[in-house]
Amino acid sequence: MTVRDLHDEVTPLAEEVRSRLARSPGDLTPHRVAEALRGAGRPVGDATVLAVYEVLRRDVVGAGPLDPLLRLPGVTDVLVNGAGEVYLDRGAGLEASGVRLESEEATRRLAQRLIATGGRRLDDAAPCADVRLPDGTRCHAVLAPIARPGTAISLRVPRNGGFALTELKEAGTLTAELLELVRLVVGARLAFLITGGTGSGKTTLLSAMLGEVDPGERIVIVEDATELRPAHPHVVGLEARTANLEGVGAVVLRDLVRQALRMRPDRLVVGEVRDGAVVDLLAAMNTGHEGGCGTLHANSARDLPSRIEALALAAGLGREAAHSQLGSALDVVLHMSRDRDGQRRLSEVAILEREMGGLAHTVTATRIDRAGTLVAGPAAGRLLDLIEARRHG
Repeated sequence: MTVRDLHDEVTPLAEEVRSRLARSPGDLTPHRVAEALRGAGRPVGDATVLAVYEVLRRDVVGAGPLDPLLRLPGVTDVLVNGAGEVYLDRGAGLEASGVRLESEEATRRLAQRLIATGGRRLDDAAPCADVRLPDGTRCHAVLAPIARPGTAISLRVPRNGGFALTELKEAGTLTAELLELVRLVVGARLAFLITGGTGSGKTTLLSAMLGEVDPGERIVIVEDATELRPAHPHVVGLEARTANLEGVGAVVLRDLVRQALRMRPDRLVVGEVRDGAVVDLLAAMNTGHEGGCGTLHANSARDLPSRIEALALAAGLGREAAHSQLGSALDVVLHMSRDRDGQRRLSEVAILEREMGGLAHTVTATRIDRAGTLVAGPAAGRLLDLIEARRHG
């Protein structure tokens, strides 16, 4: 009998055994599995008993059938789109994993158990949830029928210690010239934001750059869910918290930015700027906190001012005030992109300038063209002048 044949035979047996075990409380053991099989008039050979036991055990321990995928070297994301094939990303785009979830019921149970592990609930009354699992993995789940074709699970896998900038160069994310440039940006304590789409490598680059910060500096990181793990000896992390079942106890990002300012940060970091916290971050950067940084979803470096404006307006800060704060607070924009082949790369570096009317806009200092060549932009000299002024100022 092949592995696939055994799997096809075991799956319906496991469902039947699960139903029988649910009628009487007790620990999940091979002995109880064998008794349930006998009670159903099913075969109880050692191989069958152990196979059924393993299927049930995976349903109540860790990430179940997804566990082996989370431990694969280089995996950044594991994605479930309802019952069927599970997909993963190892940095070169999505690929089939060879692991399958056999039914919507099994997928729903797995999603609910993962979310419960993170201290939240997932049911018809609350069909969407986002949690951090005990091992640091970020788990987002949406139940069917909100998600189609079935319950969706998205797992973002952290890398212990993060990447170093030299490793990003070896992976093709940075050219040799850009490696030196981002080191200069960090060393000169310039304020910067890393922009890009989902999965473009913003957090990875930010973590690597924070690893280059002088060991004598104190880094305070504020995040919705802990993802940044810089290789630095003095890091303090603050993580937002959602409300409990009674609707109280929430701690939002904006509150944490204010708390971080009281913790003597040499570098204030907002893992992802996505709401009114941008107002407090810009205010902090304008009050002597050099080297502040974070990430922001944007389609290009050019789009950053309008994204900041929209977030600030939603938080009650007017357009002129938002651009005034942005123009004086932020120095550099680093834009990450992802090629069609899945390659993540730093594709543009830009600086912030103010127009005659007071609005802020970005000007390209350097970029990667379609041939993969580094091309100097109109602001290349101004960026180097800015770095030199800060290093010797």
